[in-house]
Amino acid sequence: MPPDVTRVRLSSIDRLRGAVMALMLVDHVREYFFLHQQVSDPMVLNSTSVELFFTRLSSHFCAPVFVLLTGLGAWLYGQKNGRTRRDTAVFLAQRGLILIALELTVVNFAWSLSLSPPKLYLQVIWAIGLSMLALSALLWLPRPVQAALAVLIMAGHNLLDPLQFTPQEAGFIPWAILHDRSLIELSPSLTLRTSYPVLPWIGIMLAGYLMGPLYRPGVAAAWRQRWLVWGGVGALLTFAVLRLVNRYGDHPWVAGATLLESVRSFLNLTKYPPSLQFILLTLGLGWLALAGLERLKAGAWLDRIGAVPLFFYLGHLYLLQALYQWMAWVFGTHHAGRFGLDAVWQVWALAAGVLWLMAGPCRALAQLKQRSQARWLSYF
Repeated sequence: MPPDVTRVRLSSIDRLRGAVMALMLVDHVREYFFLHQQVSDPMVLNSTSVELFFTRLSSHFCAPVFVLLTGLGAWLYGQKNGRTRRDTAVFLAQRGLILIALELTVVNFAWSLSLSPPKLYLQVIWAIGLSMLALSALLWLPRPVQAALAVLIMAGHNLLDPLQFTPQEAGFIPWAILHDRSLIELSPSLTLRTSYPVLPWIGIMLAGYLMGPLYRPGVAAAWRQRWLVWGGVGALLTFAVLRLVNRYGDHPWVAGATLLESVRSFLNLTKYPPSLQFILLTLGLGWLALAGLERLKAGAWLDRIGAVPLFFYLGHLYLLQALYQWMAWVFGTHHAGRFGLDAVWQVWALAAGVLWLMAGPCRALAQLKQRSQARWLSYF
């Protein structure tokens, strides 16, 4: 396949990854600068403004699409230069352990500015790391078994919602890590918050890995895009049917006094852990976006962000922390002991500024990765 065709085929992946990371940035600006109007998941509609609701809703696409593309990236990694399945398994295990270590140290320090915080948050980097470890084992299974397992996890994990363990029971800690967002008290001075129960994310990453053959060299772009569109439309139709039936896959929605209230309730889905309906909506739109971005030339600058995701993730956290500390020092803390912005549009404006600041370093590192064969650069 000619190099330019290969580049178009793969740049759509980086571009979508960059797009969802830009939306993630908006949500993290909200976490730093709009915490005085914190939201839960699902959101409490009568206390969440319309603009804040849709700002938070936009970020729901970030983690599922990113984890899906991580699985796809694992398949692509295994296709290069005659790499074996063992090579891919080792790479995934090593990368997964590194991400877990980063979550427990560098990432938590970015949020808390403490080397020994009383509470450690096990968030998306942790979930991606554990999912990589799981995928390093699951890739040895026959492909039909992988497909069945991915569907079973994503579609069936809500059946496990009634299963609960108390902190005194032996199953509490593994279940808190896998499926039930909980607090794990390791000692009087250290608590773990399993913000991202990992089981559904394993299913999503496995689904991304199974997408890999769509991106084989020689596969016609039109054929690949057709399958992505069919998958996206099928997922969205399944979401709509389940949501209208209102029986399984998430908490029920209710009709409101106005059309807008009904729409908000309809779209108010559970992220922790991601429900079946949450997965269908986000991945359905993700598959459609992946097909569309392969055709469109607009937004090419997002490729550079998507090519260095770990660098962008760590860099933007520390940049936001620095900006928050500076603004709190200059303007004072006037929202219950915190500095905060006064309007949601300011969250988007600040996110746009931070994105602009991060774009240059991301572009430079992405270009260095293209020129250099240094192994350590692949981790960024």
